[in-house]
Amino acid sequence: MAISRREALRLSSLALASSAMTACSSSTEPTPTKAKDTTSKLSTNYYAPLPDTGKTRVVIVGGGWSGLSIAKNTKIFAPNAEIILVEQRHEFVSCPLSNLWLVDKLELEYLTHDYLQAARNYNYTYFQATAIGMDKENKILETSDGNIRYDYLVFAPGIDYDYSRWTKGLSPLDAMSFENKLRKEYPAGFIPGSEHITLKNKILNFKGGNFIMTVPAGNYRCLPAPYERACIVADYFKIKKLDAKVILLDENNTITIKEKGFQSAFDELYADYIEYVPGTVIQKIDLENKMIHTEFDEFEFEDASFYPHVRGAKILERVGLAKDAKNMMEGYINELTYEAIDAKDVFITGDARPMGFSKSGNTSNSEGFNVGRRIAQRINKTKKFKWEPPTTTCFSAVSIEPELAIYIYTQYSYDTSTQTFDFKGTVSSEDWKKDGLTNGQSIYGWASALYFDMFGSKYN
Repeated sequence: MAISRREALRLSSLALASSAMTACSSSTEPTPTKAKDTTSKLSTNYYAPLPDTGKTRVVIVGGGWSGLSIAKNTKIFAPNAEIILVEQRHEFVSCPLSNLWLVDKLELEYLTHDYLQAARNYNYTYFQATAIGMDKENKILETSDGNIRYDYLVFAPGIDYDYSRWTKGLSPLDAMSFENKLRKEYPAGFIPGSEHITLKNKILNFKGGNFIMTVPAGNYRCLPAPYERACIVADYFKIKKLDAKVILLDENNTITIKEKGFQSAFDELYADYIEYVPGTVIQKIDLENKMIHTEFDEFEFEDASFYPHVRGAKILERVGLAKDAKNMMEGYINELTYEAIDAKDVFITGDARPMGFSKSGNTSNSEGFNVGRRIAQRINKTKKFKWEPPTTTCFSAVSIEPELAIYIYTQYSYDTSTQTFDFKGTVSSEDWKKDGLTNGQSIYGWASALYFDMFGSKYN
């Protein structure tokens, strides 16, 4: 089964809109203003086509759940500041709930949102460009469309993948080739966009056999999502009466979150459709023979989606703000203020932060409120407020017919003696037989509320 004609038209329209916006901007922008000599450290020698308002300027790199929340909340708490959101994409596509889109349970339009709408509703500037460097001393961000002066800078760039464990032992050229093949032919599907489209086509056109999925160790993006995806895809195979099985190879020794709910779903709903293999470290991926080699077993597959370890987005390493801890290259920051250790008035947030918070949309959104308020306090020169942790609210589908889900809510606390974070006040609803229908209905209310929080009304 291919992607529907309506979906194809939707995707085509997004591509055309992006092309049109690019063409329009190149033809109507004023002649770039040459930058001063202070930008000699940068490869770009002209300023971005943005007016100099003379106001305190906050520049935010990354239009995900964290960046959008920071842009909105900084403007709310510091209304006289100039806020610029720098994002390389032309439209926002939500990773949360995308598992349901993979099996046609919701439309792509529900996941897709308009950066211009958010900028209009919350009175800030959306600037479509890619961040490529910075001059810390002179407070200048370098982008693909010119340099931007800042007073405060926020990096909320998200994650990149780390395939090095699966390319170990290969020559640099062979490692690059193998990684590119994994990215192109067996994408992870945890960075929104083309990965999800490829993965959806794989699932909808699967004829039978073993479909391999993997769960990385460490604090990867969206802890429950690989288990949710296994359930959703298994249910799709079950509904289609395919002679097919999801083999979920998990580096972790047990399900990392909502264990009771997912494990019972595996056992009771998908005993013939999911083979869950915990504590499994892949030693070799043989793409030619479609075989996975682990320390103790071998797994044949007809198709696969390989989710590697994650790391902080590479822009942090490029600008010298990454910390090489556990090979994750996340932001090197004061974990109670989000401020960069090696750059004044720079903050790093979202999934690129080094703390053990869940790398999830809701966590980043609530974090954005706190960081936006902190930056505004600095701008307004008002009294410092007490540190507040983000919160995590997360729904996970375990069935699509009927739509059943499980749920968890947690806060975080900081232990001053160990200088570490831990979960606090966790509440979960994992009995999908009892509460699954209610939780399944709540997924959409939860998502719609957060989309509204980030983008506001479509009709303003």
